[in-house]
Amino acid sequence: MRMSSFSGAIILLLGILLPSLAYAADPAEPAAVTLEQAVAIALARNQQVLIAREEADGLKGRYREVRSQALPSINFNGTALRWRDPSFLNASSFDKIPIEFREGLTPVGANLFDYNVSVSQPLYTSGKVGTALKLASLESEGVGVDIARSEQDIRQRVIRAFYDLILADRLLGVARANVELYRQHLEMARVRRAAGVATEVDVLRSEVNLANAQPELLRAENSLRHARSVLNNLLVRPIDALTVALGELSFVPPPKMDVQEVVRHAVEHRPELQRLRINEREADQQKKLANAENRLRVDFNGQYGYSAREPSNLGNHTFTRWMFTLNLTLPLFDGGRRSGLFQQAVAQRKVTELQRSEQENSVRLEAQTALDELDRTEKTVEAAQLNVHQAEKVLAMMQENYRYGAATTLDVTDAQAALTAARWNLLQGLHDHTLARAQLRWVMGLDPVQELQAEAKPGEAHDQDAN
Repeated sequence: MRMSSFSGAIILLLGILLPSLAYAADPAEPAAVTLEQAVAIALARNQQVLIAREEADGLKGRYREVRSQALPSINFNGTALRWRDPSFLNASSFDKIPIEFREGLTPVGANLFDYNVSVSQPLYTSGKVGTALKLASLESEGVGVDIARSEQDIRQRVIRAFYDLILADRLLGVARANVELYRQHLEMARVRRAAGVATEVDVLRSEVNLANAQPELLRAENSLRHARSVLNNLLVRPIDALTVALGELSFVPPPKMDVQEVVRHAVEHRPELQRLRINEREADQQKKLANAENRLRVDFNGQYGYSAREPSNLGNHTFTRWMFTLNLTLPLFDGGRRSGLFQQAVAQRKVTELQRSEQENSVRLEAQTALDELDRTEKTVEAAQLNVHQAEKVLAMMQENYRYGAATTLDVTDAQAALTAARWNLLQGLHDHTLARAQLRWVMGLDPVQELQAEAKPGEAHDQDAN
């Protein structure tokens, strides 16, 4: 019993560790990834995308199933029967048969062997099969749009996680640089204290400033770990994998666009609106399918084979058995089934129209919000770039003044705090501007990855200005 529990624990532990080990041991997958590589990995592994793709494969099978209703069905049938039937003895006029004949009508057991090929083919269904085929084709198209929507959402989530990781890494660099500057200032204060040109208060203030900078460094390190974990989760990697994002927080002013142009692109390309338009077409086909429920249907059925009591006669043409039928069906009363189906289709059409109208209004709001956010981040970055350059000059001047006794420790501390805040604001602004560009492309229904990759050119303003 103890050995069984131990084996179960080992199996459970392996079940937990093996998936992570499989991903960690993949030598073909680099730890450092570009945005394009990260998106490709996420699209290949993400469960939502994989589910949508599997549903598309299921729809292919559904289409084949519906199409089979319009094609002939061919079957081979065979039976071997041993029977005894006394029904003739139970006839109501059996007693009127002369007794000498009745004695010879004793039922005995007999064999009957039969095999045949049967064919059934719908000849006319009032458009029911054709409409069902169109519905299956539309649903297959809709699932393709669902896949595109899932992929678009994954791209947007990966872009945000990717640049969140870059931002966290850059902010950690700023925090480390800030700690280093406070350490250098502490060393300067100690040197000046030893030379007798600074007081002990200056040294104590420098030590306090250095100590106060440590928690900010710890927060930056935690933010980096969290951002890396979020990206690893989207890439279906172990949470603690040392993934590195290869990229920059670039400032690339996009071409000016108005709300109407953004909305026009969104209405044409957004997967949600494409899906709703497909749903409207499906509702129209559902109405046609409901109308075909109580109309004429013509089917052909045929059989050809052999039937004999002796197996040796099953190939004898004398024992050939065949039958061909033409079945006509015209429903006269279905209890209101057709009208109920038609009413459902009409209601579904109206619901889909309302959903499309609601989605279009949401798209207009998203378009205006995306343009406003892009304008805000553009102005923020321009102001932050100027602030960083000015704060650097002020800090350099305060350090020189302090070295010659023309400035106090508070002056240097204020200048250092101003530079750190300016650098943080610039990095945050570059991050928000990058995401705003991606968000605008997402709102328009376009691929945001292509735009970000195309605009990452050398010589443009980027996050090195904040380092």
